[in-house]
Amino acid sequence: MVGLASARALALAGHETVILERHGATGTEVSARNSEVIHAGIYYPQGSLKARLCVEGRGRLYDYLEKRNLPYRKCGKLIVAADEAQLAELGGIAARARANGVSDLRELTGAEARALEPALKAEAALLSPSTGILDAHAFMLSLQGEFEDAGGAIAFHAGATRVTREGDGFIVHVSGAEETRLRTRIVINAGGLWAPALAARIEGLDAAHVPAARFAKGNYFSLAGRAPFSRLIYPVPEAAGLGVHLTLDMGGQARFGPDVEWIDVAEGTEPDYAVKPERATGFYDAIRRYWPGLKDGALQPAYSGVRPKLNAPGEATADFMLSGPARHGIAGLINLFGIESPGLTSSLAIADEVVAMVKG
Repeated sequence: MVGLASARALALAGHETVILERHGATGTEVSARNSEVIHAGIYYPQGSLKARLCVEGRGRLYDYLEKRNLPYRKCGKLIVAADEAQLAELGGIAARARANGVSDLRELTGAEARALEPALKAEAALLSPSTGILDAHAFMLSLQGEFEDAGGAIAFHAGATRVTREGDGFIVHVSGAEETRLRTRIVINAGGLWAPALAARIEGLDAAHVPAARFAKGNYFSLAGRAPFSRLIYPVPEAAGLGVHLTLDMGGQARFGPDVEWIDVAEGTEPDYAVKPERATGFYDAIRRYWPGLKDGALQPAYSGVRPKLNAPGEATADFMLSGPARHGIAGLINLFGIESPGLTSSLAIADEVVAMVKG
């Protein structure tokens, strides 16, 4: 998604732009395996790229979807303190949101939260009216279409294997039946899960500017039947993620997730996306803290996704890393590392950052 948005922005700015996509379609990894939530910009540390680009990107994204009549719904979200022990953390989230420029967040008592969502168990809650959902695939298809209309080209089944230097530019070596070499002045590495692995194979890039790749799998379970909620329901955040939350798709179907499962993925292989049914036990426990009425047997394995993490287990969640010449010293090279949530919401704003770095 971020690669498509950046390529579209570069093509619209007049650059001859080619997307190298190692799969047979765009957006089949991180971009297709998430909660499809448009975030408000609540959780992230003040001054971070995630805070700034989420708030900027949210406005840009709603405007983009509205003007193109793409499916979305500004359904709102409740962040729930299920017991008194979580009240202080809820207050900290509210303060952080205000510092990030999220001005419409409302602090609710438990009774006010239950008046909105009667099935909810809550000591208190935060209401985020500007949180929403979208059809991520429709958004990506729109980005792809506008990129191609602007003269951009996509090469499918074309993985970048390494990048060498030539003069004031680069040679990108591309896998296929026969190796293809592309000469270019600008390389944008938006490789998602595999961005660090590709960066390690860029000639002249100091290893100090290549972060370690870490992978956090998030499993999702769907609900049999309809949930008694009209808004997204989030617990207070947990380490490495936002907790097992309830989201809705555009058809109103409820799903829960993601949890956090740290995994190892060998380069050249695909993550194991299978959802183990036995993980449902932890989901029931987490969900019943804010929805006691969840019935036994109501959860079914749905899908999973893998987040490209820059932090190790137990460490604070890292910020986006948009690594350009000002950081690593190689003109024309931009590496995008650690683009996890809120990458979807921030995608159009990240694309603007990429264009500005290219111009610089």
